[in-house]
Amino acid sequence: MSSRFCIFVYLSLLYLLSNKQGFLVGSLGVNWGTMASHKLPPKVVVQMLIDNGIKKVKLFDADQSTMTALAGTDIEVMVAIPNDQLSVMGSFDRAKQWVRRNVTRYNFNGGVNIKYVAVGNEPFLTAYNNSFLNTTFPALENIQNALNEAGVGDSIKATVPLNADVYGSPEDNPVPSAGRFRTDIIYQMTQIVQFLDKNKAPFTINIYPFLSLYANEHFPFDYAFFDGVSNPIMDNGIQYTNVFDANFDTLVSSLKAVQLGDMPIIVGEVGWPTDGDKNANVNYALRFYKALLQRLAGNKGTPLRPGYIEVYLFGLIDEDFKSIAPGKFERHWGIFRYDGQPKFPMDLSGQQEEDKYLVGAQNVKYLPAKWCMLRPDAKDLSKLAKNIDYACTFGDCTALGYGSSCNSLDANGNASFAFNMYFQIQNQGRLSCNFEGLAVLTDQNISQSNCNFTIQIAPTSSSSSSSPSSSYFLAALTLLLLLFLL
Repeated sequence: MSSRFCIFVYLSLLYLLSNKQGFLVGSLGVNWGTMASHKLPPKVVVQMLIDNGIKKVKLFDADQSTMTALAGTDIEVMVAIPNDQLSVMGSFDRAKQWVRRNVTRYNFNGGVNIKYVAVGNEPFLTAYNNSFLNTTFPALENIQNALNEAGVGDSIKATVPLNADVYGSPEDNPVPSAGRFRTDIIYQMTQIVQFLDKNKAPFTINIYPFLSLYANEHFPFDYAFFDGVSNPIMDNGIQYTNVFDANFDTLVSSLKAVQLGDMPIIVGEVGWPTDGDKNANVNYALRFYKALLQRLAGNKGTPLRPGYIEVYLFGLIDEDFKSIAPGKFERHWGIFRYDGQPKFPMDLSGQQEEDKYLVGAQNVKYLPAKWCMLRPDAKDLSKLAKNIDYACTFGDCTALGYGSSCNSLDANGNASFAFNMYFQIQNQGRLSCNFEGLAVLTDQNISQSNCNFTIQIAPTSSSSSSSPSSSYFLAALTLLLLLFLL
């Protein structure tokens, strides 16, 4: 066999493997939430992760179908204990049972590569009014001790994903170096960080520049991004040009104040929503992610923590059942739409050599191409308002809000959008497009401009999906066999 042909086969093999896995930012993971009316089958989602070279995923539970789909993939997994289970984890026996059921049962060759257990999710959030103040640390302690007793504590660490509101700087000195943990939880935070340090576990923090912008109309807009500001914050000679760096370093200073300034930090959530608010759109999300990924690829870090930072993007897929109490944008954090299709160009390598779209979910089955709309000849509109309210109570109408993608619809368009969202969430049921005679079915797509009138994905059993395909690797193996046979 000629050396030229060998080189061709070798380069082809490299291309297939590198194209499959991508040159992903090494520190990058994603959050996979499942609060959706129509979930993609877990094995379809896992295939999306594989197709895009994503090798780390953070979950919000330890659902068996999700864990089964992740088995054998070698994707690093952070499983989670929801806040409503923290109290029962105060029992060491219950903690041991949880570890056996959700961790060690998957600890075998070809099992699930669990690396972390998230104990709660932002349990000290001020909005929770101390509901989990006295249950979080006992749960953390028992879970880590249960992991240790099971013989996996050296490789699997318990951590507590916390919101950035657990620390801050005083109003009279609002700079990162003045960062301290909140005085009302300083005892609990000190307990937690000392225990994490003792067990060589990381501190996990969720940082949301978008929320800084959303919560304060006077917040400097460009400071939420990474491409420079005209008036950076100066802190002891350090220049801060974006809120992510400032927020992260405020945490570093808070840890220093309790004598643990070198503790490893994971950014458990960071992202930008694409709908549901005037500042939540695809263009701003693209701007945010493009610069964030470039920074991660360059291991730039922050002024107080230069270098590698482990980061989990929030989130993977839109979730139309999430609470909108924090804001209507809550259902639009995904880098993929509800059906697993990419929203905008995104290069997870951070190199930005070309704008390319992520690989979307494959073989997605949709409901029939039917929409529900306001009847054009509707006469009695006195009942319209209450029917729209009903539709939006059970369907997702967040795109109709001020500054959102469907904000430009007229009154009739608003009604049609609401009716259709209800119709789709009800799986296009025969009686779900009536609304006291105000609605009618159509087979014509009634989407307008940037406003998408969706067709929902067909409901399916998550366990019925086939396992993730490996076509690229099969092709690579074929080339290897060809190389040896010739």
